[in-house]
Amino acid sequence: MFTVTIQNKSYSVEKTDDSLQVNSKSIDWDLKWVSDRKIHLIHENKSLEAELISIDKETKTVQLKLGNKISSLQIKDRFDLLLEQLGMNANASQTLKEIKAPMPGLILDLKVKAGDEVKKGDVVLILEAMKMENILKSPGDGIVKAVKVSLNQSVEKNQVLIQF
Repeated sequence: MFTVTIQNKSYSVEKTDDSLQVNSKSIDWDLKWVSDRKIHLIHENKSLEAELISIDKETKTVQLKLGNKISSLQIKDRFDLLLEQLGMNANASQTLKEIKAPMPGLILDLKVKAGDEVKKGDVVLILEAMKMENILKSPGDGIVKAVKVSLNQSVEKNQVLIQF
């Protein structure tokens, strides 16, 4: 199962070997590929041609030309839906506010200071936990407002380390 969002309206879609259900209603259509990017479909005696314009795999967005209109479809598979239910969706990680300690440990090295600009994936600090060095990276872009820890400081799990 997955969801498709078109013009801020979401549809629940489930595909089996022999049918397609949208919002728990079976969809009966005749589909024919015209080329590798175009399909022709007939649904309820209406004919429609759809052309794939682009696919953004990172945001899971597809742009289609349906008839004379270009539409953007946001697709979420079962894993995206599960992460959303757990409050761990991609949108949450884009609004960078703070980095918390993933586990108790000791601050071995600080790579940033207040005022520094960081990009997603930049190393911000090194945390020693269970005799292993753990490199903590920025989950998004931002400017460091405050570093809430110092070198050789012990930290607890979920303690705020850096604020943006």
